[in-house]
Amino acid sequence: MRVVSLRKKTGESRLPPGQQAAPRILRWGMDHAGIVNDLPAIDRSRWRLTVDGEVENRLDLDFEAFLSLPRAESISDFHCVEGWSVLDQRWEGVRFRDLLEAAKPKPSARFAWFECADGYATSLPMEELLGDDVLLADRLNGEDLPQPLGGPVRLVVPRKYAYKSPMWLTRIAIMAGDRLGFWEKGYYSNTADPWRNDRYRPL
Repeated sequence: MRVVSLRKKTGESRLPPGQQAAPRILRWGMDHAGIVNDLPAIDRSRWRLTVDGEVENRLDLDFEAFLSLPRAESISDFHCVEGWSVLDQRWEGVRFRDLLEAAKPKPSARFAWFECADGYATSLPMEELLGDDVLLADRLNGEDLPQPLGGPVRLVVPRKYAYKSPMWLTRIAIMAGDRLGFWEKGYYSNTADPWRNDRYRPL
């Protein structure tokens, strides 16, 4: 299993504009669970992930089937739009592009829509999801992904603010056109580039 490391070059800032480094501990984010007060109760034995939409091969995966897909690791920095970053996080899971290959996208496939067990949703263009570092992660820093951080499975897109890395995934709909997610409808940017300080939706 090849490990991809996404870091800035020596001499360049490790932190995007307006970000501060948070302590690197497994329990980071435990007080920032998402948009719900109560965590969704997800038993791995009952967890399912559906991949549908503009695909030739709809996928309905339980956790065992998910673990049977090609595995990958990626070391990257994690940037929350609220201004904190956690450096050198080791994620393990399935590359989005490998999952997409199994679903066989149609020529019309241009965007992915992500739905979560807590009702959260967001979208990304396909080209933003095909890198080696974009994972559907079920492990973090050598441990099973904790439920408060999105377990059993979350998306990790290191080149975007973390609201584009949704937790508690249950469905991925491949689409021909884009749609705005929970935060993007009224507050945060749909492009979410931390290196451009691209936090807020234009007025």
